[in-house]
Amino acid sequence: CSEVQGRSGTVSVVEQTERAVVPLRFLWVLSVLMAEDILLYWASGSPPCWRVMITLEEKNLHGYKSKLLSFDKKEHKGPEVLALNPRGQIPTFKHGDIVVNESIAACMYLESRFKSQGSQLMPDSVTEQALVLQRMFECSSIQQKMYDVVFYEWFVPEGERHESAQKRNKEALTTELKLWESYLQKLDKGSYLAGKSFSMADVVCFPYVAFLVWFGLNTERYPRLGEYYELVKERPSVKASWPPHRLENPQNQDTIKDL
Repeated sequence: CSEVQGRSGTVSVVEQTERAVVPLRFLWVLSVLMAEDILLYWASGSPPCWRVMITLEEKNLHGYKSKLLSFDKKEHKGPEVLALNPRGQIPTFKHGDIVVNESIAACMYLESRFKSQGSQLMPDSVTEQALVLQRMFECSSIQQKMYDVVFYEWFVPEGERHESAQKRNKEALTTELKLWESYLQKLDKGSYLAGKSFSMADVVCFPYVAFLVWFGLNTERYPRLGEYYELVKERPSVKASWPPHRLENPQNQDTIKDL
C-alpha cells in the first residue's frame, strides 16, 4: 500500500486512516454514552418539543431516551411527568439529575453543556449573538398570533366567538408574517434567520414556520418564508426529528391560505 514519510518514520496510508478513525469512534461512543443520560418527554405536533429534539440532533446526542406522549389522552398530566414538571407540560427534559422544562431553556442548556460537540448554535461574536437572541425571543410573537388564528375554535367556546375577533387575529398574523418576510428579504438568498449559519434562532423558530406551511401558508405571497422552509426542512437534524404524525399524514390544511 502507499506510504508517506512522517516525523516518526514511514507510515502507511492505512495506518494513517486507522489513527484518524479511532478518535472518531471514541467520540461517537462518548456521545452515545452521554445521550443515554438524557430523557425527553414529548408529543408529536408540539413545536416546543420539536425544537429540543432538533437541538439534540445538532449536538450529535443520538440515542437519547424519549417517551412519546398523547395530548388527547392527557398523558402529559400523568404522575410520571408531574413528578418532574409540576406544570404538567411538555417538553419535560432531564439530563442526569438536572431537569429543565422550558423548551428554549433546554435548548440553551444543551448548547452550553455540549458546546464543543456537534453544531455550534450560538456564535462567538457578541454582535452575531445579539441577532440570534433577538430572533429567538421574537419568535414568541409569531407563535401567539398563529395560535390565535389556527386554534381559535379550539380555545374559544362557541358562544364566545366573534367574527370581528377572528378578523383582528388574522390581520395581526398577516402583519407578523410580513415582518418576518421582510427580515429574510434583507438577507442573501439561502440565508437562515440570523445570517449565513444555522443557529439557535432557527432551532427555536423553524417549528412554527413549518406549522404555518402545514396550515396553508401561501408561499407565493411570502416567498422568502417559503424558501426558508424548503431550506431548513432538508437539514439532517430536522429530518431525523420530523413529527411522526406528519409522516403519516403529510397533507397540508387550508386554515390560513387566504392570509
